[in-house]
Amino acid sequence: MADIGGLSEAARDDLAELYRDLHRNPEPPFGEVRTAGIVATRLRRAGFEVATGIGGTGVAGVLRSGEGPTVLLRADMDALPLAERTGLPYAGTATVDDAHGERTPLMHACGHDMHVACLIGAADLLAAGRDHWRGTVLAVFQPAEEIAAGARAMLEDGLYERFGAPDVALGQHVFPYPAGTLLHCPGQVLGATETLEVRLHGKGAHGSQPERGIDPVVLAAAVVMRLQTIVSREVAPAERAVVTVARLRAGHAENTIPDEATMTLNIRAFSPDVMRAVLAAVERVVRAEAAASGAPRPPELRTLSSFPATYNDPVATERLVEAFTGRFGAGRVGDLAPMMGSEDFGLFGSAADVPSVFWGLGAADPDRPADGEVPGNHSPLFAPVIEPTLSTGVEALVTAARTFLRTPPDGAARS
Repeated sequence: MADIGGLSEAARDDLAELYRDLHRNPEPPFGEVRTAGIVATRLRRAGFEVATGIGGTGVAGVLRSGEGPTVLLRADMDALPLAERTGLPYAGTATVDDAHGERTPLMHACGHDMHVACLIGAADLLAAGRDHWRGTVLAVFQPAEEIAAGARAMLEDGLYERFGAPDVALGQHVFPYPAGTLLHCPGQVLGATETLEVRLHGKGAHGSQPERGIDPVVLAAAVVMRLQTIVSREVAPAERAVVTVARLRAGHAENTIPDEATMTLNIRAFSPDVMRAVLAAVERVVRAEAAASGAPRPPELRTLSSFPATYNDPVATERLVEAFTGRFGAGRVGDLAPMMGSEDFGLFGSAADVPSVFWGLGAADPDRPADGEVPGNHSPLFAPVIEPTLSTGVEALVTAARTFLRTPPDGAARS
């Protein structure tokens, strides 16, 4: 396989500035308008056929170089509702109104800005070196990964009907491992997640007359405590599951018992059977505690988001490990343990019934030991080291794409 080369110093500086710009200007799920515009401009400049507005704010770029497989490369674009505390000179300060009408800060605390910059760099290199490969590169820039809605939205909006289904789907994600390393995990790598909103109904009253009301705050407290027993007493020790009460809201005045309380629950599991059992237990607990409290109406449970488990095709993963080892050396390629985190990337492979591989890209200062003190994803202190993270991520995507694209015969011209 002929080498199409790595990033020049000028290209590396350009991508680093792009990354800083994206980090400085985070955007919420389905609100990635500025980011999508930058992506579309950069892809067109590289020679890609570009479509925008797919599934809302999604962008797809297609580059063809004769007959061969279609390889999908994916990057996500959205940020998180966090106030950044990194102290970086390019820290984000954007805010947005959330679903409750509250002004909320935004931060690229999961590295999606790095994912975008890496895929832009890979697109540039693949376009410049298209004489060295045959097939089609489908570069997908996905919105709304954090709420598990973007991949499904792009697929339902006809991504594959417009550009054809891929033969393999590839994606990478930054993690707090030493920068410059690549991590792999054949089989199931990420768990499934369900996020629920639970509305608990009470009866409002003056704080001085609690006997005239039914306090949804006390009901919510009982639910919170009872939920803690599901994993500890209803899930086998050999299985893995997590139930988290991520948000609890009730009331507006300090002297009033409110009418209702709202909770947001985050439930995670590896096994589909365990997930179904935990969800059933959550609903049972919520309804039973509401009845025990004398709630005037049954509670309302609503699914906010649903992430499937992420599964890496073992054969495709092995091919990538061999390619990464050949490109970067065995010392920079390691194992990634299965994690409870979740992704919607796997939908791109399952929708086409093709293999998919999702690998880790180290982004932490390699001179700082990973002893628990390194801020991880979704931390307000999360700050990838730009180099060698960026150049490694670009070359990993190019290497991965070239692994599955066809190599032309020596001296063959592009058709």
